[in-house]
Amino acid sequence: MTLIFDESETLSVVSELFSKEFEVSFSTKLIGGADEPLYLPKNRPGGFSLLKFRSDFVSSALHEISHWCIAGERRRKLKDFGYWYCPDGRSEVEQEAFELVEVRPQALEWMFSNACNHSFSISLDNLAIKGHGFDSCNFLQAVTQQIIDWCSSDNMPPRGLQFLNALSFYFHTNPRSIDLYLFEGL
Repeated sequence: MTLIFDESETLSVVSELFSKEFEVSFSTKLIGGADEPLYLPKNRPGGFSLLKFRSDFVSSALHEISHWCIAGERRRKLKDFGYWYCPDGRSEVEQEAFELVEVRPQALEWMFSNACNHSFSISLDNLAIKGHGFDSCNFLQAVTQQIIDWCSSDNMPPRGLQFLNALSFYFHTNPRSIDLYLFEGL
């Protein structure tokens, strides 16, 4: 197992692996230092799409990569591309819609995090929900179930599987081990 305790070193590896796996084949570059995460589609032939992640955080990079992998799968199926977003302060109905859309990207992000020995925190992405009766346990269970489904089948999004394999090869990890995601009570 390759352990890296320096966030900037891990981020460098994640960026290099993303570049190796996708820069040429998908004309997409991963770029850090953004104030907010952002996907910019290529705007000219021969150009590159840009996946921008917040500051220089491994978690932000992995989150953007996971969304890009899932969106690529949706794009093939639905001829559509984009991220669902609704700002902080969502209603209960809006939060439920957010969680429904976020299950697959957060499951993939968690697997990427395990692949590169990086911590993962489930995100409801809604600071205004504290004390308003939202239950993160159901969302955590849905994310965990998605991971279990992917670990026990071959139906993981192709880009996600490709990047997961690259990370796990580099870091000598096994992020498809279901035991990494099982917790008492789930």
